[in-house]
Amino acid sequence: MPNQPAPDATPAPPPPRPVRVPSYVEALTPHLFVPSRARPVRAKHRELTADTHVRPHSHPWAQVAISTTGVIRLTVPHGAYIVPPSRALWIPPGVEHAVTMVEDADLRTLYFHQPPGRCGPAVARAQEEPWRQCRVLEVSDLLRALVREMPAEPDDGAPLAPEALHRERHLSALILDELRRANSVRLGVELPRDKRLRHLCETVLADPTHHETLADWARDTGASPRTVARLFRQELGCTFTQWRQQVILARAVTLAAGRRPINQIAAELGYNSPSAFSAMVRRTVGLAPGQFLGSC
Repeated sequence: MPNQPAPDATPAPPPPRPVRVPSYVEALTPHLFVPSRARPVRAKHRELTADTHVRPHSHPWAQVAISTTGVIRLTVPHGAYIVPPSRALWIPPGVEHAVTMVEDADLRTLYFHQPPGRCGPAVARAQEEPWRQCRVLEVSDLLRALVREMPAEPDDGAPLAPEALHRERHLSALILDELRRANSVRLGVELPRDKRLRHLCETVLADPTHHETLADWARDTGASPRTVARLFRQELGCTFTQWRQQVILARAVTLAAGRRPINQIAAELGYNSPSAFSAMVRRTVGLAPGQFLGSC
């Protein structure tokens, strides 16, 4: 008869988490895609693998980042934004940003000409204020199709033929109209200025389920849990638990983009039951998980 383990035998430890090695790349020759009055919207296309990081950079023009497949995260000085395929991120001129591929991503970038002192997708002056900050926008099927059709050739090649340029202008006008119509959604996570707290927050963003308690998260910061809790209230105006819930919601959006069912999403995010996860979502955003994640 085969040997049987003793009733009190210690169970085998869980397999170690896979170690993912990030790769860092520079912004892809933005000087070859400069928008202008003649070509107010320019498009770039880049396919990048998971854990690729585009280093921080900025532009004197506005930008929209769209991943037609895969989820990306954009980090700006004051926060981080999760962008699944059903969303896009508007970045105003001059805002430094870095891009992380949460999954393999088909990254489409649009650059927008902004006349001096103006900001937005060709909106009236009275409507510019919301566009002077980063905004996560819903992406309609039409907008996604228009982005795919935009020419993405750089300026170091042959100039666009008159017919192609004429078509690009029509596509650009439709893209601007769709952006003006797009609903804004909250998928951002605020980030602090304090270096110790910033390091902790970025660690949570990378893997929000790695620890459960603030004491565990604070261990690598060189600060006590009490100090970290005070910094959260001072810099972000909330508790660590409240902030981490926003990160959990952002990760849930990432998982929902992969068509995971609610019970799998809840389990992967460390909840003992789908009902516990549902209660957190309702408490935080006032919607049922199906409503909050259904369009991701």
